[in-house]
Formats: sequence, structure tokens, C-alpha cells
Amino acid sequence: MTDVPPAASVEKFRDWRFGLFVHWGLYSLPARHEWVKNRERLTDEDYQPYFDHFEPDLYDPSKWARAAREAGMKYAVLTTKHHEGFCLWDSEVSDYTVAHTAWGAGKDLVKQFVEACRAEGLGVGFYHSLIDWHHPEFPIDLVHPQRDDEEAIAKAAGRDVQVYADYLHAQTRELLTNYGPIDIMWFDFSYPGRQYPDGRDGHGKGRDDWRSVELMAMVRELQPDILINDRLDIPGDFVTPEQYQPDGPMERDGVPVLWEACQTLNGSWGYDRDNLDWKSPELLVKMLVDSVSKDGNLLLNVGPTGRGEFDPRALATLASIGEWMRLHERSIRGARPAEYTPPVDARYTQKGNRLYLHLFSWPMGHVHLAGLGGKVKYAQLLNDASEIKRIENDPHQQAQNTTMGGVSSDVLTLKLPIQKPNVLVPVIELFLS
Repeated sequence: MTDVPPAASVEKFRDWRFGLFVHWGLYSLPARHEWVKNRERLTDEDYQPYFDHFEPDLYDPSKWARAAREAGMKYAVLTTKHHEGFCLWDSEVSDYTVAHTAWGAGKDLVKQFVEACRAEGLGVGFYHSLIDWHHPEFPIDLVHPQRDDEEAIAKAAGRDVQVYADYLHAQTRELLTNYGPIDIMWFDFSYPGRQYPDGRDGHGKGRDDWRSVELMAMVRELQPDILINDRLDIPGDFVTPEQYQPDGPMERDGVPVLWEACQTLNGSWGYDRDNLDWKSPELLVKMLVDSVSKDGNLLLNVGPTGRGEFDPRALATLASIGEWMRLHERSIRGARPAEYTPPVDARYTQKGNRLYLHLFSWPMGHVHLAGLGGKVKYAQLLNDASEIKRIENDPHQQAQNTTMGGVSSDVLTLKLPIQKPNVLVPVIELFLS
């Protein structure tokens, strides 16, 4: 069955909780978003200078993998080919690859990436675009760069998407045959039935165009332990909310499903030099905590430069997250949702008899925890293991000036210091009775 993931792989994925996404390709040279070819309606000829000048002489994936591990990430997913069609390995069925650039003769950047990740103990995933704006048999549709070019559309009238699907399957087979065990296959994306704004048929593509059932069966055969995402227009092993945080655990037909939020540092997946919309490390930590509290993962993206390096701003952000993870990793790694309802502007995660209270806003003096009266034997700040005093409430206590009252005995009150701990998100570790 295509929608039943391997149980051991699911639990490993849930334990990881935090991963690195890497979007890298020719679009790193224009440095104006990974959809620059689409947005600016660039032809293959317009785009050719980026192929001719692709020279990532500073590419050192060991630095990428080390930065990911030090940020607290446990797996990494690389764009082997994005929608532009450019491949980061020496594909046997294409000349539009790094190995055919002037700089990269014979090079395989995917192999280097895989080896670097394994050396740092990271799981390995491949992103592979179902779309290809360079392939001569990929039909022009509403997301194609030449969608408004009547002459190009007329010339492309005889294109056969099934010939392209053969190419898609052949490249997927290469990726899942040549690099040893791969943990995740991240396809992107399907858009069947999509229309132009004026109602015209957009010639969107989905399961029949990609031959998705056949493609997934091949992936399963080549890599029995792999997890496959949900963008083939058929159910996958995990769902992928993009650029938003879901309001609760993700479900399919009312049944909880494995999920992973994919998020950017600044709204762009590829390197975008002039984009200043950077999320703060505090916000990103909150997004990670929020995901885990809802039984999900966070896949956080970095878009390397055209020379193959992580932008200094990205490295600084990863380092800040890494310092928080160094102190708080046990509230994330292997954690699951809790059965208790957290206070306003807080999240719970749980691992065994340890309940973790993540405080997104620091309260004044006290925090009240519903349902935990009499159930906690010890409490401490996780960052320094300093004790937090517990107050077991008396519902008959009358409120008088400086004495609170009327709090249910089912509620545990914690007495907090006035000063917020000097960490991005404070965490209180509660040892349950």
C-alpha cells in the first residue's frame, strides 16, 4: 500500500524533530528567489548565463552539516533538482547538470552532501522537483515561465508529458540507487485542475502525469525504509504544511498523520540577497516548540550563495538556535505532545514522566497549571537546573491583598523569578509523580 509508512522509520522521524532544508541551484546566482525564472518569464536563453557561470568554489558540505548538527538538527534534505531543471549530480539522462558546467566537470555535489551528512550523524533526504521548466517535453502550463508567450506555446504543442515522466522516473531511480540508504524522498509538487485567474484551463499536473502510483512503488522497492512526502497527488507518509504553523496536530480524514512544517529563514527558499525579512531566532525556536507540541517536525531552510556558502546571517541564526538547543534539547528530541492543556501563550511537550513547559511569554510572579495539582514532585528551569517552587492550592483560601485565593486544588501554581532567564524561550522541567 502506498500510504502505509514503515513503523520504525516513522518513530525515528518523530524522534528527530528538527531538520535542515537546503535549496540550492542556478537561481543562487541571480539571488532573487528560487522562482526567478518563473517570476521574470525568463527563457532558457535568458537563464543560460547562470549555467555558464555556476562556480561554487567555496562549496564545503561538511561545514553545512556541522552547522546543522550544532543547531540541534538531526537530518538534512537537499534539492537535487528544483523547478528550473538543473541537477546537482551527474545524471545519466541529462546534460543540464553540474557535471556539464565549465566549473563542475565530472563533479557530483549530491554525493559530497550525503557523505558530509553521514559524517555528522545526520539523516539524509532528497528533494526532487516534479516540475521541470528546462526539459523539452515538459508541457507549458500556468506555472511555466513561458505561460504568456504565445509563440512558445505554439511551438510546444506537441510535447508529451509521459516522455518527461520517463525522465522523472529515471532520475529518481538514480538518486535512490547510487547513494546508499536514503531516509526521506521529498517530491514537489502537484497542481491538478488548477486554472488561470480568468477560468481558462491551466493544464495543471498531478498523479496521472507523474505516474505517481508507479513512481512511489519504485521508491518503496529501491528504499524500503524511506519516508515519502505528500506532494505526488496521492497520500504519502507525511504531510508538509509550508510557510504556516497548523493550529493543531495534522489529520487526514480525521485520523492523526505524520507531519513536518517546512519553513524559511526569510520567506525565500533560494538565496535572496536583498531580502531583509529575516525571522528572529526566538520566533524560530517558538515555531520548533509549537511543531513538537503538536506532534510535528520542523524542517528549516537555508539557501546557500552562488559560491556555495551559507549566508553569515543564516549561520548566526543557526548558532543562536543551537545555543538554545544545547540547553533545552531534551524538551525537543524524542518528545511527544502532552495530555495536559498549557497556560495561555505556552506549549507543553513530554518525554516519559518529564513534562516540559515552554513559556512564550514570561509571567509576573506565578504561572498556574491546570490538571497538575498533586501530580508534580519537582520542578526546575531546564537551562540551569535551578529549582522552581511549587504551591499546592487551597480552593478555600480567601484572596486578601497580597494573598491569592480561590484557585482549584487541581491547579498547580509555580512561583517564578521576576527576571526572565536569559534564553530565547524559557523551559520548566516538571517531574511527574
